[in-house]
Amino acid sequence: MTRSSLSDPARTRSRLRCTPPLAAEELFGFLGARTIPGVEVFDGRTFRRSVRVDDAAAIVSLSPDDAGTSVELEIDATDAASVAERAGRLLDVETDPGPIEAVLAADPELRPLVRARPGVRVPGTVDGFELAVRAVLGQQISVKGARTIAGRIVAVTGTVLAPDEAVEGVTHLFPTPEQLAAASLDGLGLTGARISTLRRLAELAATKELDLSGRTSAEVALDRLRSIPGIGPWTTAYVAMRAFHDADAFPADDLGIRAGMAALGMPTTRAAIRDRAERWRPWRAYAAMHLWLAPHTT
Repeated sequence: MTRSSLSDPARTRSRLRCTPPLAAEELFGFLGARTIPGVEVFDGRTFRRSVRVDDAAAIVSLSPDDAGTSVELEIDATDAASVAERAGRLLDVETDPGPIEAVLAADPELRPLVRARPGVRVPGTVDGFELAVRAVLGQQISVKGARTIAGRIVAVTGTVLAPDEAVEGVTHLFPTPEQLAAASLDGLGLTGARISTLRRLAELAATKELDLSGRTSAEVALDRLRSIPGIGPWTTAYVAMRAFHDADAFPADDLGIRAGMAALGMPTTRAAIRDRAERWRPWRAYAAMHLWLAPHTT
């Protein structure tokens, strides 16, 4: 376990502008339900987390404004511009909901969801490797279970912020690929197969054989990702959605999507789900978000 501190950070405040409407409650609720203990906190309005910038640490705080047109941004970092850019990707602020909702609302069953929650975004990530780890942890377990195990991994392998730099529950940086590859994950609630998958993922990311930063070809990265034993179509689609901003990625085998379609009275066989999703191209990732929220609508 290593220790880091914010070396004389400059605190900056600004706004992330977005094309309205912004479904802020859904966006922040999604992130808030998945907070990793020590790395992220959510108080019902403000989402706060640590971000690794090269070898330094940053703290970013995000709060939606009341008008639904921007997000208030506060950053403790020496490189605020880089952190702001990553925060924008996390919140999908550059998306224009209009064209997306025109396509999705053409489906009569999906239309009530689109009208009930205008401006739904697909949450991104501040770090592609972290997102891939979270996706592996989320395989076939609850959101609560995945975040609990993620918190244990952070406590064992992550970088600890200096006590005077920890901010309201944000005490750690998520581990680097090198840290995770070298760590023992025994006793954290993971199966042996899941540990092997995480270790291989970390090893490939540490050696740059797998680049999840978004700076290289998504096709190449996702092909490499799916070659790892224990990573299948669901995990790959989830990473494509959130790390590579693939607006048409669709985890068709996701249980939440099946539940959402069932709540709307749609057929839920594998073939029926895939067939219906063809109507939502090229915005199937946004349809997935609506379906994940659907059980709470009806």
